[in-house]
Amino acid sequence: MSRHTTFRVGGPAQYLATAESPEELGALFACCRRENVPFFLLGNGSNLLVGDRGFRGVVIRLGKSFSGVKADGQRLTAGAGALLSQAARTALDHGLSGMEPLSGIPGTVGGAVRMNAGAYGREMAELVETAEVMDAEGRRYVLSGKELAFGYRDSAVRRKALTVLGATFFLEEASPEQIAARMREFAERRREKQPLEYPSAGSTFKRPEGYYAGKLIMDAGLRGFCLGGAQVSEKHCGFIVNKGNATAADIAGLIRETADIVQKRFQVTLEPEVIFLGDF
Repeated sequence: MSRHTTFRVGGPAQYLATAESPEELGALFACCRRENVPFFLLGNGSNLLVGDRGFRGVVIRLGKSFSGVKADGQRLTAGAGALLSQAARTALDHGLSGMEPLSGIPGTVGGAVRMNAGAYGREMAELVETAEVMDAEGRRYVLSGKELAFGYRDSAVRRKALTVLGATFFLEEASPEQIAARMREFAERRREKQPLEYPSAGSTFKRPEGYYAGKLIMDAGLRGFCLGGAQVSEKHCGFIVNKGNATAADIAGLIRETADIVQKRFQVTLEPEVIFLGDF
């Protein structure tokens, strides 16, 4: 799984399957339930830490048929497997503004809707008009933005164990030149502030109410703190990075130790944004 996560760590999956249609996806879910085999739906692996011993079960990927993006008036429709960068680029091409702050997030549309991804003051909750989802029984239906009940890094999709098949965004009209300029501005801010030169899963922790995780970690004296090949980024303390030879155990251990030290020092609980998959 090191080939399929942005941390670039993780042991093997027992099985890897690709669904090329909603029908195939539903059939895979049904097969796994019937055989009592654990399964995990993989996006771009940008918010995922897989254990060094891998995952005993089926990792399911979405095929190319889930990656389409198209614009119609002020609406942009994207499959769950489309990258946010691809959706933002299509919006730019059609003079549709709103996705610029999210364009640098290295995740898929499905994962972004599930966790209400956000950056630079903009969240998916502000953009998603509807999402097509599938429940555990393979039934497909459409949820409105209100029905998705977005919260901070949360949604009804996550809480109800639904699967996103695609989403429609309602965006504002603007000139492509203005949109491109904003995308360049956000890209530059990322390069300046974030450790993009190292494998990571983006922001490691959710933002505690009333605080910023990165500042708490910095104030605890943990800038550059290492465990094996994992490090609290020297550039941005909210990121834990793989310096090149980290194991999943290194990263998981550093996440736990960082949270423990912050808890003891400031009595603030840091909750990981990262999803843990497999045996730790």
